[in-house]
Amino acid sequence: MANETANDISAAVNNLVELVGKLGQQQVELVTNGIQSVTAAVEPLGKAAQEFTGNVFNTLSQTVQNVSTAIAPKK
Repeated sequence: MANETANDISAAVNNLVELVGKLGQQQVELVTNGIQSVTAAVEPLGKAAQEFTGNVFNTLSQTVQNVSTAIAPKK
């Protein structure tokens, strides 16, 4: 009887350790997937913001050029 009880306790502990290991692995996978999702979402936003900033500066440059041309004395 004592041997059966020890085997039952050993099996229960093994199952518990296995369960904790699986839960830990799932938590790591969740965090990893979350980071990958955020990265995938931020990357296009960063590219769009960079293009937008470039377009704004180009527009400002052209505006300054046009104003300078309009103000310059004509010969």
